[in-house]
Amino acid sequence: MKPSVLRHGMNLWPPFLFSGIHVADIAPDWSHARVELRMRPWNRNYVGTHFGGSLFSMSDPFWMLLLMQQLGRDYYVWDQSGSIDFIKPGRGTVWTRFDVGPETLAEVRAATAGGAKYLRWFENEIFDAAGDVVARVRKQVYVRRKPDRRPAQGDGAAG
Repeated sequence: MKPSVLRHGMNLWPPFLFSGIHVADIAPDWSHARVELRMRPWNRNYVGTHFGGSLFSMSDPFWMLLLMQQLGRDYYVWDQSGSIDFIKPGRGTVWTRFDVGPETLAEVRAATAGGAKYLRWFENEIFDAAGDVVARVRKQVYVRRKPDRRPAQGDGAAG
């Protein structure tokens, strides 16, 4: 699937559409994504700021998706764990960016080369229009090479 097709599909996906979450960009090589959360009457909390669940939701699938697309079909990639720290109230449109560069891919491939699972923490910050940090999100992603893509036993690779 092309990143542009996924981006359009995600923008029409009801959980994002009705939460005010907008996928602004996914790089053609799947190396980064930018996501915005627009303030709507239905995603404000009691005190008029962004609902914390929407802030977390805007960060939910992207580390996994970018990593999965760049690693290819030889790997299982799943979200394992996550947390969010609220730094200041979010108002107006807030945004975040996810970057998975070649160093990260090399690290993951090296850690999973023999077939072992690898748990990798990723962090992104959510910013308001003034550039202030609204929240920090941490996601732990599980990665493992699929059994039929692992080195054969006895070929000298650690297993």
